[in-house]
Amino acid sequence: MAVVTMRQLLESGVHFGHQTRRWNPKMKRFIMTERNGIYIIDLQQSLTYINDAYDFVKQTVAHGGTVLFVGTKKQAQEAIAEQATRVGMPYVNHRWLGGMLTNFNTVHKRLARLAELEEIDYDDVAGSGRTKKELLSMRREKEKLERTLGGIRDMSRVPSAVWIVDTKKEHLAVTEARKLRLPVIAVLDTNCDPDEVDYKIPGNDDAIRSVTLLTRVVADAVAEGLMARSQARGGESAVDGGSPAPEPMAEWERELLAGDQTAPTDAEATEATEATEATEATETAPAAAADAAPASEATDAAETAGPDEVTDQAPVQDAAPEQDAAPAAEAAPAQDTEQPAQA
Repeated sequence: MAVVTMRQLLESGVHFGHQTRRWNPKMKRFIMTERNGIYIIDLQQSLTYINDAYDFVKQTVAHGGTVLFVGTKKQAQEAIAEQATRVGMPYVNHRWLGGMLTNFNTVHKRLARLAELEEIDYDDVAGSGRTKKELLSMRREKEKLERTLGGIRDMSRVPSAVWIVDTKKEHLAVTEARKLRLPVIAVLDTNCDPDEVDYKIPGNDDAIRSVTLLTRVVADAVAEGLMARSQARGGESAVDGGSPAPEPMAEWERELLAGDQTAPTDAEATEATEATEATEATETAPAAAADAAPASEATDAAETAGPDEVTDQAPVQDAAPEQDAAPAAEAAPAQDTEQPAQA
């Protein structure tokens, strides 16, 4: 299945180049014709180069690499931030700081400073132990760092490759990437130098729709590489000599882990057993009392009632359930023995 179709490229205006007076002769092999003073890029070649770049990005990410998205021009800022965030990759869509790749140790310290500033509550003046002026200055510093380094705050090392929109505007990023021998994937308009790019995509780098389409294609390659990476990690456990995949935990085990509960000791187990027995005894006591209540009531009634009343109550006792008749029968001997005393 094709990564992108010719119709999508045409609708996005990828085939439009720069004016004929603003061109780089090295791009001549990618130009199909000239129309109204504007060069027309050969989209057939663009499709081939798009597929090559797609496969490279996919393999790079599948083997654990990362891709840095770079595009600081207005037409590319939104697309760069959106697509890079979608696949969890670092990006730079504002000013490129010199040394962001070649002097990454210093940049990493600024990232640590940004993380430190983000933990401060700027609305709590009394609790912070700082003055309003200090908090205002720190807030401005945080906003500046977020604007320039916010897209790479999670980047802990130099990326494996760089995706660049408009190599002429991002010449600093291209120079640093080449100095570190990082593969460069970029959109090449008719005024760019193809020798600076490893995986080139001839196309329009000024139209918003064109930049959005090509950036989305690169992001899709990253997403597919991430899926391949996760599948490879899941398959490692199935190979010979690998540890088997862990069985899913029961719900009660997940609750224990979520609550950070440890296994109970022997003393705790003993206490739990005693508590269980006490609970059972408490539950059985009302039941026993309820069973004994009819017997005591029948005995009291027999002591106070006369022979005639007992005789009249006999049919009621016969109609009562068997468990109620037993207490009444036990009460009869007590009646016979106590009547002479009353007389």
